[in-house]
Amino acid sequence: MEKRAVIAGVGITPFGSFPEKSFADLSRDAIGMALKDANMSFKDIQMVIGVNSFLSKSTAGVMATESLGRMGIPILDVDAACAGAASALGMIKELIESGKRSNALIFGVEKMPKGFMPPTVLYNNDWQVFMGLDQNPMYWAMMARRHMHDYGTTVEDFVKVVIKNRAAGVLNANAKFRKAVTMQDVMNSPLVVDPMRLFMICAPVEGASAAVVSEESVATRASSKPLLRLAAAVHVVSMYPNTIAPSICIGDSGNPTRHELAAQRAYKQAGISAAEVDVAEVQDTDAFCEIEAYEGLGFCKKGEGRSLVDSGETARTGSKPVNTDGGLLSKGEPVGASHLGQIYEIARQLRGEAEARQVPKKPVFGLAHVSGAGGHCGITILERV
Repeated sequence: MEKRAVIAGVGITPFGSFPEKSFADLSRDAIGMALKDANMSFKDIQMVIGVNSFLSKSTAGVMATESLGRMGIPILDVDAACAGAASALGMIKELIESGKRSNALIFGVEKMPKGFMPPTVLYNNDWQVFMGLDQNPMYWAMMARRHMHDYGTTVEDFVKVVIKNRAAGVLNANAKFRKAVTMQDVMNSPLVVDPMRLFMICAPVEGASAAVVSEESVATRASSKPLLRLAAAVHVVSMYPNTIAPSICIGDSGNPTRHELAAQRAYKQAGISAAEVDVAEVQDTDAFCEIEAYEGLGFCKKGEGRSLVDSGETARTGSKPVNTDGGLLSKGEPVGASHLGQIYEIARQLRGEAEARQVPKKPVFGLAHVSGAGGHCGITILERV
């Protein structure tokens, strides 16, 4: 019988600032929730992968789980920028479907430093720092300006993304920002780097998330909750060098972007098209990034992302709801926990457990998308069985 990997349980902590909690405390909170959701205990787990980027602890996975029991199982640490958990899900999917594991735990955690990420984390080329490209909002702004130049996208289009996501965040008890904003609020927030204003950029925060990934028959025996098949778990790295300025200045080279590469492989693996995605969580480290994701994921043609926002289709009540939990613009971004946080929301939506955030149409396929430094891009597709 063919083996299938499913998400058996999910867990998440609030995202924000928790000086009284260590990264291990946050991790155990999310892990405990995921195990309870799967109706399992830590002794049922055969492998653990911990995901983080900024803790600078080489054995974070062990340190976060040691109080749960020394089980003599493999405990690994993964870092692939924002796509770390997507990479881990891909590895676990292969292990389960090859029959080498039947139960695994993935958790992501971060205690993010305040302010923008230091340039030495993002680049391996000193000349980029010397040019002044030393903070990520600078190249987000450059990419946004390129899109504005090529397709007529406006600042107001970015603001509409913020308004949509912050409205969704009001309904999410785990989000850092739970207050709706207006066009004026966003435009009056401080200018960071033209055209990006403060409210258009996500905040670095602390938090953790987790998922139990199991072989389908094992999950069925443990819990009566709806099965969420791991239809696809894809992680790609762009073919382009890890440099920012040239790729922006030359414009569209005709080659597929990392978003397009990952989407093509994910849809093929899941056996679906972009049109069949019922609900999505996409990277919105900045407001333009969400529009870029619409286009790369095939939700619309290149250059038409602005129209998708304007039409209301990506709102919770629209035909293609995106970031129903408020996205990173509302939640904030603990990098290691980011993707599993998306998986948590997709799982709740597919099970019909999202309460006030629940999309009107009963969803079957949900997609989670992350992209980050180094050309990383990860896409996970879940299917309600």
